[in-house]
Amino acid sequence: MSKKIMIFDDDEDIQSICTFVLEEEAWVVKTFSDCSDIIARIHTYKPDVILMDNWIPDEGGVIATRQIKADPILKTIPVIYFSANSDIEQLAATAGADLYLPKPFDIDVLKQTVANCLSK
Repeated sequence: MSKKIMIFDDDEDIQSICTFVLEEEAWVVKTFSDCSDIIARIHTYKPDVILMDNWIPDEGGVIATRQIKADPILKTIPVIYFSANSDIEQLAATAGADLYLPKPFDIDVLKQTVANCLSK
């Protein structure tokens, strides 16, 4: 069964690149350019991994990730925080993300980071 990945990023180029790269690995990818109704979206799709941008409308990545991690059912889904912010490590920690990936990122690092989450 294919693993499912959700990407929350308002940059369509990032969505396209990530979708292309991750689908090459036979993973199913669903992208969103905002965080509206994020909890309902995640409950409906039931992803195995979430990639969360910092500067995502409406709440932003920190608040959105905190909402995910506060949900008793969703809190076990790994969240990879990814951003071009120089303080990404601190933002990821504040958000409660499981991992972080600085932008710009190497394609192989993206694949390996997601694969590491999927193997847990």
